Amino acid sequence: MINKVILVGHLGSDPELKHISADTVVCKVNLATTERFKDKSGETKEETQWHTLELWGKPAETFAKYTKKGSKVYVEGKVIYDKYENDKGEKKTFTKIRVQSFTFLDSKSDNNVAESSQSNEDVGDLPF
Repeated sequence: MINKVILVGHLGSDPELKHISADTVVCKVNLATTERFKDKSGETKEETQWHTLELWGKPAETFAKYTKKGSKVYVEGKVIYDKYENDKGEKKTFTKIRVQSFTFLDSKSDNNVAESSQSNEDVGDLPF
């Protein structure tokens, strides 16, 4: 079975880095992907989809350090469906992308870092 996602887009906010424990760190950020197309009348339309990205460990620290709102990135990862119960007792499901590798697409002068990072860590389904 394959669960793989490839996205190229711009960050919609600054990355949020959290230390879960002394040796566990997670980064959460939203990514916008925009598709431009022509409708039946020939008018150019734009459609934006928002994705929640999640990174763990050293890659999370690197990503948070060298990106900010508006940064353009290429990410590869897998789709994760999380479930929780809200204050009213309603069961909710949300989708996120657990990033396994990424490449910074802004110019090097914008971020002054190596272009890509990969993680083969399997962090399981740790809570955010």
